[in-house]
Amino acid sequence: MTRVQGRIWRAGQPVDGFTFDGISDCLQDENTLIWADIYDPDHDTLRALAEELGLNIWAVEDAMAPMERTKASVYHTHTFFTVYAVHLRIPTDDISSTLVKHRISAFVLPRGLITVRLPPAEPEPTDFDADEVSRRFDELGGQQYGVGALVHGLLDVVVDGHFEAVQELDDAIESLEDELFDDGGPQRGLQRRTFRLRKDLVQLRRVVLPMREVVSTIQHRRMDSQISPELDPLYADLYDHVLRASEWTESLRDMVTTVFETNLSLQDARLNTVMKKLTGWAAIIAVPTAITGFYGQNVVYPGINTVVGFIASSTLIVVLVVLLYVMFKRRDWL
Repeated sequence: MTRVQGRIWRAGQPVDGFTFDGISDCLQDENTLIWADIYDPDHDTLRALAEELGLNIWAVEDAMAPMERTKASVYHTHTFFTVYAVHLRIPTDDISSTLVKHRISAFVLPRGLITVRLPPAEPEPTDFDADEVSRRFDELGGQQYGVGALVHGLLDVVVDGHFEAVQELDDAIESLEDELFDDGGPQRGLQRRTFRLRKDLVQLRRVVLPMREVVSTIQHRRMDSQISPELDPLYADLYDHVLRASEWTESLRDMVTTVFETNLSLQDARLNTVMKKLTGWAAIIAVPTAITGFYGQNVVYPGINTVVGFIASSTLIVVLVVLLYVMFKRRDWL
């Protein structure tokens, strides 16, 4: 269901009276800054708004497309970008992905920001916090910096969400490492959980890495004074955060791959240990089996039906069993 919300600032001060129909009028006023956030829009309604505001028709199609990569495109009158806000949900099993992505497309105009948000593939109780963008814009005193401060607030919230997701995945991988080398051995399902984390990291990497292009493109956008030069330090800091998140994601990929391979190696080592123990005990058990089998023949041999023969065979069994046990124990086979 389509939901529209927004804010208006006139002469640097927030004012009431936001309506969807009044977006174009506000954009024409040089003293007005507007942010319109459209959730799950109707395709025809969005196309009509795009024609009214002169938005690129291909950018509108990208905003509505079901699958679109993270990117930024610069047009003559506006800038368009698509990013993904993410968070991790509580896992329901060892296989299903825990990464939830909220897609956000934005049209950056000289005096306004129009964001188009699509619902996630699966219904989620937790949605992207659009109010946090407004709070950060107000904390920045962003009215004096125009739409560039509003775009910064949006990207800052998105990148912070990336950091939180990477941190949670890092903690989950460290838990796997601790479990991997636990004295009692890993719990059942470790391999499946490792595979799930690896899948989540692949999805997160596709979201985080292209953010460098998006932030860099917007930071260097100067046409129509969309981005104020005074915001360069903030965008440089934001770009640094994006680089750190990207590098962190890459390092976690190596870590989870190492956990995956180490678990396989430990399983092989445990199997070899079990086989050594079984082989050792089989050799020990074979001694009394061989001796008693020999004396069970239906032939006459020395010591048959005598106490001396029984004592001699029993002594031979005990000596050989003890000898094999000591030898295997010293070589750590038992």
